[in-house]
Amino acid sequence: MSAASLVAVPSLLVRHELRLLASLWLWAARRTHGAVAGGAVFGYARGQGAMTAGFAFVCAVESLTMSVLLREWPTAHHVVLVLDLYTVVIVIGLHAASVVRPHVLDPAAGVLRIRRAVHVDVRIPLERIASVRRELRTTHERTDGELDLAVGSQTSVTVELAEPVVHVSFFGRRRGVRVVRCHADDPGALVRAVERAREGHAVP
Repeated sequence: MSAASLVAVPSLLVRHELRLLASLWLWAARRTHGAVAGGAVFGYARGQGAMTAGFAFVCAVESLTMSVLLREWPTAHHVVLVLDLYTVVIVIGLHAASVVRPHVLDPAAGVLRIRRAVHVDVRIPLERIASVRRELRTTHERTDGELDLAVGSQTSVTVELAEPVVHVSFFGRRRGVRVVRCHADDPGALVRAVERAREGHAVP
């Protein structure tokens, strides 16, 4: 990693945390980020809710345990307590980000946005889509030109492109991808909506 990249890391982390906190606010307000009039949104967080709740519970138990172990050292106790509570907030924020930032189909703009929390937002022009289909996969091998956005270790929709689109990683690395696999709570609805939009029909 270059020196410039190392300098940019703190700002990227701060932006990431702020987006998670903003997602918590959107979740509490029952608002959806990126939804457009005449478009459609497709959630993908349903399958990870139980896992997130379990992880948050484990973090809470760990916080209580450390409080007991460090009760004789108040300074260390307060520091660890703040860190543990913040960890719980971040865990819940990651789930909130997945809920409020669904996949978005915008027929008017001719774009399909495939997203995963605050980490990934790939904009795919509809005219570049060669095919879109339901395809359940539970194993994924890292391959050049392919982007796998698994939720709960699975993807359920595969989008193949006639021309590559650019995916920008968390740390700003850019690469072209021709196959995007993602998960959707209702993969059939996502596939049908994309096909209708490609044919010029209104999205139901």
